[in-house]
Amino acid sequence: MERKALFIINPISGGKKKDGVPDLIRQYLDANIYKATIVFSDGVSHARQIAKEAVNEFDLIVAVGGDGTVNEVASAITGSNTALGIVPFGSGNGLSRFLSIPMNTIEAIKLLNTGKAIFIDSGKMNGRSFFNMAGMGFDAHISEVFSHTKKRGFFSYIKSSIQEVTNYKPQLYQIEIDGKVYEREAFMLSFANSSQYGNNAHISPGASVQDGLLDVCVIKQFPLWRFVEMGIRMLTKTVESTKYVEIIRGKKIHVKRAAPGPVHLDGEPRIAGEDTEVEVVPHSLKVITGSGYHKG
Repeated sequence: MERKALFIINPISGGKKKDGVPDLIRQYLDANIYKATIVFSDGVSHARQIAKEAVNEFDLIVAVGGDGTVNEVASAITGSNTALGIVPFGSGNGLSRFLSIPMNTIEAIKLLNTGKAIFIDSGKMNGRSFFNMAGMGFDAHISEVFSHTKKRGFFSYIKSSIQEVTNYKPQLYQIEIDGKVYEREAFMLSFANSSQYGNNAHISPGASVQDGLLDVCVIKQFPLWRFVEMGIRMLTKTVESTKYVEIIRGKKIHVKRAAPGPVHLDGEPRIAGEDTEVEVVPHSLKVITGSGYHKG
């Protein structure tokens, strides 16, 4: 039986042009398996709106974009039997990399013909969904700064980080995880569903998107001269062996801080209050994974 696939293309994600993508879809998506419909989103939340209206009509909805586009589309189809497909086009592509989805556009489209769909967990922060990573502290501050820069892409993100790190001050957090309270002064807090932010920078190498838990990563203030070392540790999956990172797993998390400030959900910045609620929603998103993905 022919299935219906909707491709939602974000024309600006990752600063990469996507004019040729519709032709590649027509060329490499198996027409015997899927009847394809292609639309372009044109602004914040538009991809979510398109996916929300299409969720019961399509068997597969494909996000063609970065982590923000993936978040919008996935948020609209969570809890349904419609599968998410991803053709990565972002600066980091955190969830795509974790799920072994090819970074090559043609290979990512071909995967949709053969890839297996699994159910993964999602997270919620103050009622809004995230699928890869949410956080507060320095990375949320950078997401906020980065959202105002004209240049997108990985190197622009790194440049923003280096410029901001010297002036950023750690904050005091009261973190309740499944009823147990921790007081921590932290440079940043990350709530990890998958292991990595993107670009293979792993903050929680042991994270799983199928264990019904979120990894609360407490990154403590570290000396500036160790900034490069911390980056290398993330790339080599050895961040847990440093005294500057503590990882606590749990299902329901409540965070109290002194003042409102930025948070991020899959890299997209928002402002939240002093109190933040974070929880896992087990097996809530159906997604097509790459052949290299092993249950994790």
